[in-house]
Amino acid sequence: MTDAKNLRIVSLIPSATEIVALLGLTDALVGRSHECDYPPEIQDRPACTQARLNSSQPSAQIHQDVTYLLQNALSIYEIKLDLLEKLQPTHILTQDQCDVCAVSLSEVEKAVAQLIHAQPQIISLKPNLLEDVWADIQNVAEAMGVGIPTSLSDLQSRVKICEQKTQPNFDTKRPTVACIEWTDPLMAGGNWIPELVKLAGGQPLVGVPGQPAPHLQWESLVTANPDVIIFMPCGFDLNRTRQEATILAQRPEWQNLQAVKTGKVYITDGNSYFNRPGPRLADSVEILAEILHPETVQYGYKGKAWELL
Repeated sequence: MTDAKNLRIVSLIPSATEIVALLGLTDALVGRSHECDYPPEIQDRPACTQARLNSSQPSAQIHQDVTYLLQNALSIYEIKLDLLEKLQPTHILTQDQCDVCAVSLSEVEKAVAQLIHAQPQIISLKPNLLEDVWADIQNVAEAMGVGIPTSLSDLQSRVKICEQKTQPNFDTKRPTVACIEWTDPLMAGGNWIPELVKLAGGQPLVGVPGQPAPHLQWESLVTANPDVIIFMPCGFDLNRTRQEATILAQRPEWQNLQAVKTGKVYITDGNSYFNRPGPRLADSVEILAEILHPETVQYGYKGKAWELL
């Protein structure tokens, strides 16, 4: 086992920061990304990245800015190389799952190549499914030279219990669920989201487990007419999600949707839960279960992680 005192970890993605905390290595975290905000005690660590776009803009403008940067082979995020040099990390955690979500692996590799006083090990995560997230936790633990925590099996057990509680019997039909990951342009939840919906006893309307978030035509959503609509825009908290959902709800066909008529339209804190492929995906399954099967499970997330629109 490696002495944690010798570790100097920089995490450049929020989910990896949460994995570091799960492994009991919070004290070894010397730097983070500008988006890392959990657990709260890590917020005093210096931010080693900054965004090249303004996330307070409307969704359509954010999408346009992201598209422009990617088409021009520019990174959406910038690494503070001087700060990284000063921190002298032994390990840098990043990802190569999504160039929109966090600093890209290639940018991290370029930055590390320029460091003079440190030669950190780069650990890149690329989760597409829930099992990939569990594997990432194990891989990070092994790379850091620490044991795999019992908290990992606890997370897996929570998901299993939730699945057992919410699976419909032969007489019960799974509610069809549309998870909205972006509102303009309209996109459905991808990667692990369809899987989480199934684990929580729902039937994902759009999206293939393990595949990126697909674009969704408004007419297709109207035609499919889901039983439940859940908003979880990438990077947005409850308040911002309510703003985005309210704009979409102004469309004339909105009131005719089954989910709207039955009062089953929900907003969630996607930034804290669904968008982060880390330990709190277990919470995300429980949140979905609480939304889809309130008669069966009550975890106490309402008002904190989700609300009715």
